[in-house]
Amino acid sequence: MIPTREEAFSLLNESYRMNPGPWKDHSIVTAQCAYKIASYCPDLDENNAFIFGLLHDIGRRFGFSYIRHILDGYLYLMSLGYEEAAKISITHSFSVKNMNVYVGEWDVSPEELQQIQKLLDTYKYDDYDRLIQVCDSIAMPNGPVDMITRMEDVKKRYGGYPENKWKKNLMLKDYFEDKIQMPLKELFNTFSIR
Repeated sequence: MIPTREEAFSLLNESYRMNPGPWKDHSIVTAQCAYKIASYCPDLDENNAFIFGLLHDIGRRFGFSYIRHILDGYLYLMSLGYEEAAKISITHSFSVKNMNVYVGEWDVSPEELQQIQKLLDTYKYDDYDRLIQVCDSIAMPNGPVDMITRMEDVKKRYGGYPENKWKKNLMLKDYFEDKIQMPLKELFNTFSIR
């Protein structure tokens, strides 16, 4: 089950009140990018893509965290019955299905790390997973940027960025550019946060 757009915005706004920060605008930009790309893909529903983008970081509602927000978001969305959005909460940070590509601290227990890895091993990625991975990798709070610019920003803030994840993200960008038959930068050259 997937929430409606109104329900997703309500969850995002409530979460932002619990833990204000730039992550809300980043989530909105991710959602808008996902919507725009999906609107060029006949096999994707742009409204579902928007909702998945809006909720991918919803685990941040519980306060500042690193990898914990992935598991918190998954558990929260599962408790609401939103299994598809919960899956995106787990997969959005793992274009490569390997815990070692996570950029940030491991602020969960070893058992929770195993739970995340088990979920990753279980999930078969589809184009919604890949789309949110791409959009998360281009979305800054004030709008989309070139993917390398965004990854350099993350690398600067966290002191590194795994090479295999870097390459995979660029491959996914190429995949969607081929799918929509245009460069993402061309698609987003007139972008405004709504």
